[in-house]
Amino acid sequence: MCGISGYQGDSVALVAEGLLALQHRGQEAAGILACRDGFMRLHKRKGSVVEAMADLPADFAGKDISSVIGHVRYGTYGGEGVENAQPLLVRMAGFQIGIAHNGTLSNAGFLREELQRQGAIFLTNTDTEVVLHLMSRNLEQTGFNIREALEIALRRLQGAYCFLLMTPFGMYAVRDPLGFRPLNLGRFEEGGWIVASETLAFDVCGAEYLREIEAGEILYIPHEGFEPESERLGSGSDLFRKRRGLAQCIFEHVYFARPGSRVFGDSVYSTRLAMGRQLAREHPADCDIVAPVPDSGMFAAIGFSRELGIPFDMCFTRNHYIGRTFINPASAKRAVMVMRKLQPIPEAVRGKKLCVVEDSIVRGTTSRARIRALREAGAAEVHMRVSCPPHKYGCYFGIDFPEPSRLIARNFSVDEIAGQLELDSLGYLSREGMLSCVSAHGPEDYCTACFDGDYPVRLPKRNTIDDELENRC
Repeated sequence: MCGISGYQGDSVALVAEGLLALQHRGQEAAGILACRDGFMRLHKRKGSVVEAMADLPADFAGKDISSVIGHVRYGTYGGEGVENAQPLLVRMAGFQIGIAHNGTLSNAGFLREELQRQGAIFLTNTDTEVVLHLMSRNLEQTGFNIREALEIALRRLQGAYCFLLMTPFGMYAVRDPLGFRPLNLGRFEEGGWIVASETLAFDVCGAEYLREIEAGEILYIPHEGFEPESERLGSGSDLFRKRRGLAQCIFEHVYFARPGSRVFGDSVYSTRLAMGRQLAREHPADCDIVAPVPDSGMFAAIGFSRELGIPFDMCFTRNHYIGRTFINPASAKRAVMVMRKLQPIPEAVRGKKLCVVEDSIVRGTTSRARIRALREAGAAEVHMRVSCPPHKYGCYFGIDFPEPSRLIARNFSVDEIAGQLELDSLGYLSREGMLSCVSAHGPEDYCTACFDGDYPVRLPKRNTIDDELENRC
């Protein structure tokens, strides 16, 4: 997933504020790249935005900075080391080039193997570095035209990507032709442009939302205040070999995006309310109270409660100093964090029949611990309703459930899952019901591969060179 933010102007602080608003999209690392007089400075650290920015060098402040890009990392490709944090900064044929990426390239392993066989040396394990290598190999044939080298590189890519690319002359904002991940353009009243993964970043920075960066769009924003120039990536891309149209990730609305944002043209808040209402119509529950799993289940639970006329209450109290457990990269850490993050409220649940509304059940680890805690707190019955269909297939486009064997719904029926989680009943929102809750695009414009296995692009191949090296070690 990750979150990216870029600003044409001299305020590193605004990009930092934008990254704070996007912190929910990644907690592993954060970084900022600033361009001053054509020269770039990079600062990145493991941890949260606040931790990464605590020791920001003094020369990142000042009025002569022309553009800034930033990144919060949620790793689905590459390790946890700081070398994989972004933005990445390289020198390419005499040019400094910086890049920040949201998404996952599904053919990165194949491209990495091809480049390594041709002699390329990689400094990170990220799929993002592949893009820089492809650009570098195209520079000479384009007469050292960065824009043309970028487009040639993009035509080799498959999967999900939103890029912010910093050059000595300006900033490029790029979104893949299927539009897997969101990317938006805003403007400051006093002048200057801002690009961010979610529109909520505009609100905290005081910018006006203008529009989405369109799928397949390459938007160029020069460092000095000219109007952005836009072109579209042509349909000759490998991305179009199987499917034309869009493949926007519906899980952005289910879980990942914040409720104050607009994603793919729809309000996340309104969509989650609608999902809760539709869930209540499909799977009503005989219960005393409807309670969310905070925070991502909150608005679906409100919709569920309103539709059935059952009182809404809280059965968990949340420790807001614990990050999102779903995006913690280590399963062991995730399990430990579950009970640190949410604790049941005995006075709210004792003797009650509860219907707990959750946004999703992926592995079942967190749900099992929470349900057991509610039982121990005295709940008479625990029912669960989930505001998306069962996850049965891996995601190769930026969400951390790539291995189908780890998905509880892949291996068990709904009734079996209810038994394993010690639930009195369990109901999932249907795929059709979920897609009925978005309105800006038709159902065919969303990727639902993690639910139905209908992948919009070819699945990735293994990186055989890395496998061979690992076996030798």
